[in-house]
Amino acid sequence: MEMRIKDAIVGLCVADALGVPVEFCSREALKENPVVGMRAFGTYNQPAGTWSDDTSMTLCLVDSLLNGLNYSDIMDKFLKWLREGAYTPYGEAFDIGRTTRAAITRYAGGTPPLACGGTAEHDNGNGSLMRILPLLFYLHAVYGPDFICNEEAMGIIHNVSALTHAHKRSQIACGIYLSIAEELLQKSNPVGAFTEGTDRAFAYYRKHDEFAAELTYYDRLVQKDFANLPEKEIKSSGYVVHSLEAALWCLLNTNSYRDCVLLAVNLGDDTDTVAAIAGGLAGLNYGYGCIPGEWLHVIAKRDYIEHLCRQYEETLKKLAMENSVPASRLSERATD
Repeated sequence: MEMRIKDAIVGLCVADALGVPVEFCSREALKENPVVGMRAFGTYNQPAGTWSDDTSMTLCLVDSLLNGLNYSDIMDKFLKWLREGAYTPYGEAFDIGRTTRAAITRYAGGTPPLACGGTAEHDNGNGSLMRILPLLFYLHAVYGPDFICNEEAMGIIHNVSALTHAHKRSQIACGIYLSIAEELLQKSNPVGAFTEGTDRAFAYYRKHDEFAAELTYYDRLVQKDFANLPEKEIKSSGYVVHSLEAALWCLLNTNSYRDCVLLAVNLGDDTDTVAAIAGGLAGLNYGYGCIPGEWLHVIAKRDYIEHLCRQYEETLKKLAMENSVPASRLSERATD
C-alpha cells in the first residue's frame, strides 16, 4: 500500500491550481461568480491546471529530501526554481513572494542557509507554511508519530521554515500545521486531528519561552468555537496567521476534498496558497481517490509530480526501516 505522500502532495497541487486563476479576487466577486472547477487564464494568464510557487517549492523540498536533510541543498533547489524555472509547470517561475525572493537572493549572495530567512514583523507571509508539508513524512520516518514532542524534530521544522521565513510566528505556524497533519496520518476525523494536533503543538510551544509571546497570535485555534466562526471573521490574506486559520476552518467545515478546496478558493484574496495549505490536509484525510478526476486530468506535469512522490515513498520506507518505524504507519489510515 502506498504511503499517503501522493494523497497530500497532489492534494496540495490541485488546490493550488484551482486558486491560481482567481488570486487577488475579492470574496464578494467570487460570490457572484464562484469557482466550481478548473479555470484557464485569469490572474496570470495560464492554462487550466497550472500550479504556482506553492507547489514548486513543495516539490523542491520533496526532491531534496530524497537525499536526506540538507539545508544548503534545499536552498540550491529554491535557487534553481527562481532563476532557471525548475520545478515549474512551463519553465518559468511566477507568483513569488517578497520575503521568499529576498531570502533566496541572500543565499545566492553567499549567506548561510539558516541565516537567509526574514525575521521582521512584515516577513510573516505564508511562504514557508505553504511548502512545509513534505517534511511531515520525513520526520515521521525518522522520529516516529510523536515527533511533535521531540526537540530535534521541532528544530528541523523551524529550520526549514527559517530558510525563507525565520520569524517565530512563521515557525509556529509550520509546527501547528505539521502537528495536525501527523494526527491525520493516524485518524480520518479532521475534528479530532485538529483538536489533538493543536493541543499538542500548543503544549510544546508553551514550554518554550522564546515562542510564548508569538503563540498568542494563534489563540483562536484553541477556542472551542473556532470551527463555528462565521465566514466574515475568517480572513484569507497572505499573512501566515490568516492563511493557517482559513485553511483549517475550511477543513473543519466541509466533508470532502472537493468542498474543502473550493471553499478555500472562494474565500478570495490569496486563493492559491490558502487552498494549497487546505488541500494538502484534505488530500491527506480523504485520499487521492477523492480528488475529482476532471481536475486531475488537466494538472500540468502530473506524471512528474506523482513519480517524485513515489521516489520519496521508496526513500522513506528505507529510512523508516533504518529507524525502526514500521512503514505501515506511514501508509495506513488508522481508525478511531
